[in-house]
Amino acid sequence: MTSSLLSIELRKLLPYRTFWVILAVYVALLVLILYFSSHVTINGQKAGESFYQFPDLWVKLTYIASYFNLLLGILVIIAVTDEYAFRTIRQQVIDGYTRANVVQAKYSVVLLLGVVCALLVFLLGIIFGNIFSPASNTANMFTDSHYVFFYFIQAVGYMTLAMLFGFLIKKSGLAIIAFLIYAKIVEPIIHYQLPDSVDKYFPMKALSTLTPIPNKELFEMVTGASESLGIWGAAAQSVIYIMLFCLLSYILLRSRDL
Repeated sequence: MTSSLLSIELRKLLPYRTFWVILAVYVALLVLILYFSSHVTINGQKAGESFYQFPDLWVKLTYIASYFNLLLGILVIIAVTDEYAFRTIRQQVIDGYTRANVVQAKYSVVLLLGVVCALLVFLLGIIFGNIFSPASNTANMFTDSHYVFFYFIQAVGYMTLAMLFGFLIKKSGLAIIAFLIYAKIVEPIIHYQLPDSVDKYFPMKALSTLTPIPNKELFEMVTGASESLGIWGAAAQSVIYIMLFCLLSYILLRSRDL
């Protein structure tokens, strides 16, 4: 059933120009930032010669990629809200879809996008790492590559939260604004008002923990360490939030007229 739901969703998305434009922007920005930052010269040495070497590359690469999860969220919001704009959700339910199927179909797209983006990040890591790492470091090519898996969870978390905003607000522009405001303004403000022992359990804090700042220990020593979950604890918490966002999306869809 899941595969058939995904194939139906892809038949709607693949001809959609906006879908490809946003994906192209995601890929282009990520590649360009990695390329140009690798050619920055610091003290006579190209940054790529030190920044993009195995195994430290994986932490730096996934941290950079995490900034573009908002684009993926915007893409999902557009995919959800367009269903309301063109009344395709109502038609699907009339044709025999359950409301759970509607959410499941969108979630299958989210998972596919997460896999594609994680594979892209992994491929870029292999390419840039082999370009800039000395031969002695390539033996460590896959050391710390599990950060790509954490990035996958993070990307799915962002997209399921965006999906929830899409089902909640139904209008693409308002939903995108609300999603961005919550992710970048509302929750960070809440963090400042609460002790670390509490705010570390909030969704954006857990998701951000999955792609830590490179040289995090030095950063925290200079700025003052903030309490956060370990990366595996953050991964488990993020999976719980992903399930919660999907459940809330279903509850919203079930409780409203289409």
